[in-house]
Amino acid sequence: MVFISACGGKTTTSDGTKLVEKGKFVFATSGEFKPFSVTEADGTMSGFDIDVAEAVAKELGLEPVQKKFKFAGIVEGVKSGRFDAAVASHTITEKRLKSVDFSTPYYYSGPQIFTRPDSSIKTLDDLKGKKVAVSKGSTYADIAEKVTDNISQYDSDVVALEALSKGKNDAVITDFLTGKEAMGAGLKIKDQQLIERSEQAIAVAKDNDQLLKKINDALEKLRKDGTLKKISEKYFGEDITENPDEK
Repeated sequence: MVFISACGGKTTTSDGTKLVEKGKFVFATSGEFKPFSVTEADGTMSGFDIDVAEAVAKELGLEPVQKKFKFAGIVEGVKSGRFDAAVASHTITEKRLKSVDFSTPYYYSGPQIFTRPDSSIKTLDDLKGKKVAVSKGSTYADIAEKVTDNISQYDSDVVALEALSKGKNDAVITDFLTGKEAMGAGLKIKDQQLIERSEQAIAVAKDNDQLLKKINDALEKLRKDGTLKKISEKYFGEDITENPDEK
């Protein structure tokens, strides 16, 4: 990349790619969504999303810069130019597409219901009128609102699941992989209905078409050379980066 101008604290390359900082890929994630992103003792973040972001940055020829931010505000931060991108397990939705553009999906997942082991709740219909916990800014609140008005919102999915295991709320709706990780860590919760499939992608500001194109090119290369699969297997023991409809 050849850098030719800087305006308002942002840098633009010769091909029109806009960056927050020259030579850097500034990406946001929450650091509260294990195993996708978790904050270590030294303040740095690690996890699946972090490894993907750093692999993308390498393909772009840029230095990766982590920015920890509350999940509910990340999309707005990308939209306003605070971050180059969000690599934070955002599900592609029509609502979010009004604010940002999305890359091709870098993994496929889906929301699932989690309860305490002794619960009679099994399906979405069983949640009618129940107290359901979700993470702030997630799409899971939209799902819960279809069946109940009694919704508790937490700063992260992990905190919501921990509260559930301690007797708070009737259920949590979260990504099935996050719930699976929490169960493996010893939380006393049980997995119930997998509600639907979803596509997770990298969010980029709408006026940054060149950066979006380069991210998509990078993801395509990382798919073809097996890097995404390798990162996935490192954290999940399986490949969640392949479209299940194309298997």
